[in-house]
Amino acid sequence: SGKVKIYKLSPEGKERILHIIHPGWSFAEAAIFGDGHYPAYAEPLEASDLLFFPKDEFLGLLQSRNRLALNMISGLSRFLRQFATQIEELTFKDVPARLARYLIDLAGPAQRVELPVSKSQLASNLGTVSETLSRTFRRLQDEGLIRVEGKAITILDADGLSDLSETCKE
Repeated sequence: SGKVKIYKLSPEGKERILHIIHPGWSFAEAAIFGDGHYPAYAEPLEASDLLFFPKDEFLGLLQSRNRLALNMISGLSRFLRQFATQIEELTFKDVPARLARYLIDLAGPAQRVELPVSKSQLASNLGTVSETLSRTFRRLQDEGLIRVEGKAITILDADGLSDLSETCKE
């Protein structure tokens, strides 16, 4: 239960969120298959219950339970796709496009969503700073794409937001 952020720290102490782990998801598989070290930090965002499996016992389970191994491969593939998307967006898209994509993905078919993390954590997740994120929220609201009420976001123009999410940096 609970959400966990996976993040890296720069030598200057700047945080970059890589993933938000949701209940039922696994993480830190890299420590099992690599040198035993996880290449990022993990911190609960709320009260969380976590399970730890010793490496040798877990590897034995994977060898004897094909279904478990396939589920783990599926989870690793999901993370790989997310990382590829993050790299693409950070490389080719500006902050408004990244925020638009984030809101569309978060909302799904709903038109109103609650941000699951603080705005400073969201800024880190989108590869920007809080001030730029606040200006971007204001811009999207001024353009009639969204309405912001604290952590609650209402999508007013889903097509316009989708168009914005597809734009690339100039």
